[in-house]
Amino acid sequence: MTHELDLAVLLAGPCLAAAMAMLVLSKSCRYYLKYTVYMLGVSLVALTMTPIFMFRPFNVLNFVLASAICKNISRLIGLHWVLRGREHLAEQRACVIVANHQSSLDILGMFEYWNVMKKCTVVAKKELFYAWPFGLAAWLCGLIFIDRLNSGRAKDSINKAATQIKQDQVKLWIFPEGTRKNTGEIHPFKKGAFHVAVSAQLPILPVVYSPYYFLDDRHRTFDSGNVIISALPPISTEGLTMEDIDSLMERVRQCMVDEFMKMSKEVKSDLLPPYQISGS
Repeated sequence: MTHELDLAVLLAGPCLAAAMAMLVLSKSCRYYLKYTVYMLGVSLVALTMTPIFMFRPFNVLNFVLASAICKNISRLIGLHWVLRGREHLAEQRACVIVANHQSSLDILGMFEYWNVMKKCTVVAKKELFYAWPFGLAAWLCGLIFIDRLNSGRAKDSINKAATQIKQDQVKLWIFPEGTRKNTGEIHPFKKGAFHVAVSAQLPILPVVYSPYYFLDDRHRTFDSGNVIISALPPISTEGLTMEDIDSLMERVRQCMVDEFMKMSKEVKSDLLPPYQISGS
């Protein structure tokens, strides 16, 4: 009996290690599979929709058409989105939307509610243009590509776009943190979005994504999860000058941080009722 117990103890260690290894492998496989489905799905939609976009090139309403299909990708990879402050996004007027940037998955949240925003375009780094077929399709949708390594040229591109955006009543979506970082916090903002808003006298509309508690790129974890997108009341820039940019930026960031922290507690404590999780 003693020998059997000793043998069981000896086997328990390797078996436990093997079970843990399989668990890690399973999580890693799920992580890569979901990202593959996401990237292939977006690429396939871009490829099939590009000929259609060519009939009305650079029309931001092309995004609405693409999003009607792309939103189904979220269902395939287990993401559920909840929009709050819909009335702020739905108001048809030019504004600068500033949103926190945690992952490339942020675009799926935009796809989910692009039909609410209607006329909206995005500022993105020029490198994305070369990620075809997505880059080409985005360009035909009127996405604004900028050279982040040349601040002067980037500023000129956005300022030129701002004039047309104001005239056509288009929303301009900018991620002021610049680089996406899924660290459970909102990082310092760059001034570009606020320069545009003040120079064009456009209101700023803060949009906050709740923490991606289900995603951990470092440990290759990508589970199913719920995300709240909260559109806060617009902040006027009327009468402000370039001297007010620092205080404006801090004010906007602070209200977004407060909302982010509040939502963090909510999504992690399962306070969302089942009927609201799948709402749109």
